[in-house]
Amino acid sequence: MYNPHAEDEAGMADPHDQQTVAYPYHPGGTAAGTGGPGGPSDPGLLASSPYYGAGGPVMPPTAPRRGSSWRAVVITLVLAVLFGGLLFGAGWQFGNAHGVSSATLETGSSTTTTTTKVVTTAEQAREAAIAKVQPAVVQINVSTASGASGIGSGVIIDKRGYIVTNYHVVENAQQIEVVLADGTHLAAQVAGTDPADDLAVVKINPPSNITVATLGDSSKLQVGQEVLAIGNPLGETQTVTHGIISALGRTVSEEGQGSAVIANAIQTDAPINPGNSGGALVDLSGNVIGIPTVAAIDPEFNTPANGVGFAIPSNRVRFIAQQIIATGQVTHTGRAALGVRVASVTPQLAAQDNLPVDYGSLIVSVTANGPAARAGLRAGDIIVAIDGQKVTDNQTLSDILVNKSPGQTAKVTVYRGNQQMTVTVTLGELQAGS
Repeated sequence: MYNPHAEDEAGMADPHDQQTVAYPYHPGGTAAGTGGPGGPSDPGLLASSPYYGAGGPVMPPTAPRRGSSWRAVVITLVLAVLFGGLLFGAGWQFGNAHGVSSATLETGSSTTTTTTKVVTTAEQAREAAIAKVQPAVVQINVSTASGASGIGSGVIIDKRGYIVTNYHVVENAQQIEVVLADGTHLAAQVAGTDPADDLAVVKINPPSNITVATLGDSSKLQVGQEVLAIGNPLGETQTVTHGIISALGRTVSEEGQGSAVIANAIQTDAPINPGNSGGALVDLSGNVIGIPTVAAIDPEFNTPANGVGFAIPSNRVRFIAQQIIATGQVTHTGRAALGVRVASVTPQLAAQDNLPVDYGSLIVSVTANGPAARAGLRAGDIIVAIDGQKVTDNQTLSDILVNKSPGQTAKVTVYRGNQQMTVTVTLGELQAGS
């Protein structure tokens, strides 16, 4: 598995490490066994790979039939990442952007039987929420050509048989089986994947009585709000755990080749364990407000941290899933791109290259006709501020850009030689798959 704390493949320390607070693990059963990108090569450039890859399945020693796997990730609380060498701020765009091909989810459950129960207590609210969502949560069993297996979870989001899950659950899968809440086993196929968000959609031939979950509005969530996590931890089907939203707006970077960077992640103390990946994080109204994907590892003891889990917000899930259902792929990422490759300026680098400042981000290269190039920025410029906020290194540059969106303008202050200048950059959109 690729180690994000080592130097990246371009020979520069990974900028995410500077605010790393934990080594989390993936609570889902990945089917892959791939390692990370290659070793150090060209000094001074950032790695071109946007992801941190997936680890292979680890069979639990006491229950080898269950195949739940652990997968390390890195969490940085305020983070941007380099996709394809382009520094971008993950200013998420949840709605349908201009030109985005998307399908409206068909969310009506096929079953016509409904039961109305008067809810007067918190316990009854939890019971009602579970009763509403649990039938739409499935177990996903995956096997690969090598014979490896894994277990994850998924949520039925469309009555045509579309199920959302994590990319790492179905990565490199040769065969996928979905187990419905009533125990029905069905073959499934991958409809499309989005490794950048750790999301995938699989398709089954839906039964006549299929139950569909409702995706809630994650923009309305509040810290302290009660939530439920429903999934298949350690292969124990249809398990429900309870907690609150511990924090909002986290940014989570997952370790290894093909791994995701999740902005605006929901942090929860509802227990999330291997096998929960791809399941449902639910509010007390019975709406799915997130898809659990990772939980933290205590770096001191290398053991799961108690009550620190993360979920992809439902608005992002909807934005991505609708594109996959419509076209089989993600056509718009909704992520802002500056269009540069950069290296952190240190006192040592400043002295070595006789730079005018000993801090900032040195532009190593500029994407042809990209946002920075159109604004007149060029290799050799040193970015020292964005919209008046000081840039001390690549991490702070990422921290500033993380809240930007495609189409927004940013005033970028740079040193060109000994001259300081400010240019206005209209941020672009990160290309899907870059």
